[in-house]
Amino acid sequence: MKTTDYDFHLPADLIAARPLEKRDSSRLLVLHRKGGMEHRTFSELPSLLNPGDMLVVNNSKVFPARLDGRKPTGGRLEVLLVSERSPGLWNILCRERYTGPLKISENLEVHVDEGRTALFSHHAGLREIIRREGRMPLPPYIKRQPDEDDRERYQTVYAEVEGSIAAPTAGLHFTRSLMEALESASVAIRSVTLHVGTGTFRPVRTAELKDHKMDREFFEMTPELIPDIKRVRERGNRVVAVGTTTTRALEGYMSGQAEIVSSNGTISGSTDIFIHEGYRPAVVDALITNFHLPRSTPLMLAAVFAGREKLLAAYSTAVSMGYRFFSYGDAMLVL
Repeated sequence: MKTTDYDFHLPADLIAARPLEKRDSSRLLVLHRKGGMEHRTFSELPSLLNPGDMLVVNNSKVFPARLDGRKPTGGRLEVLLVSERSPGLWNILCRERYTGPLKISENLEVHVDEGRTALFSHHAGLREIIRREGRMPLPPYIKRQPDEDDRERYQTVYAEVEGSIAAPTAGLHFTRSLMEALESASVAIRSVTLHVGTGTFRPVRTAELKDHKMDREFFEMTPELIPDIKRVRERGNRVVAVGTTTTRALEGYMSGQAEIVSSNGTISGSTDIFIHEGYRPAVVDALITNFHLPRSTPLMLAAVFAGREKLLAAYSTAVSMGYRFFSYGDAMLVL
């Protein structure tokens, strides 16, 4: 498959800059693999799932990973913290190959090396300082600066384990009351943790999909989840993944495309699985997902469940009907 096979036209005014006031009031395009589309509201999700189905969510929590600093010359530079290599030493992304000191605030200084790593002057209580000084890492297609509202809204209501530099956005539509309604409808809700890093949103720059390599991302799940999933599928019910990151955690582990660090009480490891056409899902039966960027790996993953032509036809319909796209946009359910 060619990367250009995943192009589509999106008018800029359909990119959602802010979330709706009520999370579950987002529109939900239901795409049936056997044919047909429905246009629903996300709050109707319980009526679209069956008693005995299992919903699996990603409980990773976004941290305010964007830091603004000032060079000794007075110039400003923003860095995005990606992952902590060792205490106080972080892999970063920034727009310059800058090497030198950067003052974040009166309480925080850092030494940047070639725009790739940042070493903080001290690391006692560093996480708490970052939470206070940092800003939420909204994606670049949202053409505004993050504000205090984003600290709540660019976060799922079930986020627990801090470590992501981007939200698992399919989960942004859930409210506490909606989750209670799902449980009342006998839909089981389970969680995994996959910390969203550069692998999820790194652009595909190769002409052929087979030549693209995903970055590794950390995941964690309880050992009890695996037999629970097997029982769900054995009785003919569905495993419904909320988001592409949840899908990658489950499929990475169940297909053997993961490096396992520990299984003593918790299954933890990392995966660089690239799910695209030709991949046969090992465990996920249905997918809840947002509308994704052209040529992106999440779009390619969604095509595995919907079929590329059917998925792009649904995107064309969504554009014509004014659906809101990307992180703060509307959602799709592939059944």
